[in-house]
Amino acid sequence: MAPRTFWKGYLKLSLVTCPVAMTPATGEGDRLRFHTLNRATGNRVVQQYVDAVTGKPVTEEDEAKGYPRGEDDHILLEDDEIEAVALESTRTIDIERFVPAGSIGWIWYDKPHFLMPKDTVGEEAFAVIREAMRETDMAGIARLVLYRRERAVMLRPRGKGIVLWTLRYGDEVRPEREYFARLENKPVDGDLLKLVEKLITARKDDWTQDFVADPVQERLVDIIEAKRKGRKPARKTAAKKDRPDNVVSIMDALKRSIAAEKGR
Repeated sequence: MAPRTFWKGYLKLSLVTCPVAMTPATGEGDRLRFHTLNRATGNRVVQQYVDAVTGKPVTEEDEAKGYPRGEDDHILLEDDEIEAVALESTRTIDIERFVPAGSIGWIWYDKPHFLMPKDTVGEEAFAVIREAMRETDMAGIARLVLYRRERAVMLRPRGKGIVLWTLRYGDEVRPEREYFARLENKPVDGDLLKLVEKLITARKDDWTQDFVADPVQERLVDIIEAKRKGRKPARKTAAKKDRPDNVVSIMDALKRSIAAEKGR
């Protein structure tokens, strides 16, 4: 069953507008969820905001947002003041510009969403915008209020629809040069390179969703099922982590690795 639409609005390019619907492209799947309990009573434990000084509970209507300007000193902001600086329209994806599709690094990608026409009336305009981006290999850039914040978003055609990615804010992405600057750009030994390429070829495979399965989740399900049936769950001893061999020669290690691959 298709997920319920969580956003409805309009896709706009200059004077071309069409109604669209959007839903997150990812979810939490069937991930197990646990409640925190009081072991003594078996009752659920609830969380509550308390005053850091008095220790007394704070009601929702007394909660306020504050920007720290010093120790125990804040500037209070009201909800209407915060909302006043947001985009005037929270329901229109107005494509402001286009950039080459491959020019935005993956590190800027945040959350993907599926964008589709809301009804048959807007299908033609939607399709024209989608195919034009595909033919020119361009990605659309717009701004939109999602998850209670104004965000830059990127639109790229995918199949019959469009994938809308929220993009990370500029101060969220750390500059790689600060971390890679000390690494020297030394030439790589050609013989070593060929051996590693052999290893890559030996482990080459087609992508499948099974690669991202969650074995821990499966084991937890087995434990819960055993407890439900009144059985004592089988306790597996944790496998000892293999410590890496002391590699004296990279060439020897690669040759041994390739030999091991042939035996797999």
